[in-house]
Amino acid sequence: MFICSQHTNHITGYIGEFEEVDDHRNGKIVIQLNGRINKTGVISPRYNVQLRDIEKWVVKLLPSRQFGFIVLTTSAGIMDHEEARRKHVAGKVLGFFY
Repeated sequence: MFICSQHTNHITGYIGEFEEVDDHRNGKIVIQLNGRINKTGVISPRYNVQLRDIEKWVVKLLPSRQFGFIVLTTSAGIMDHEEARRKHVAGKVLGFFY
């Protein structure tokens, strides 16, 4: 989940910096957190979410509407639920963090 959502997290202020390390096998990402992440989760299987249903997932997964993000994969790329609303795109739920 972190590999896919590193850009989204970086924008929203949860990740300070990140660095990709090539160990000639799988590769690794070293992440510097801002100390603000309390919980993360991966949603499996990845459920389809329509634009009008994003609010239902926010209520289900996050402790507050103003606290945390749901990560979605959409046709426009990987983004958080707020960006998906702004761009009017739907997709599949990858996970959440707060």
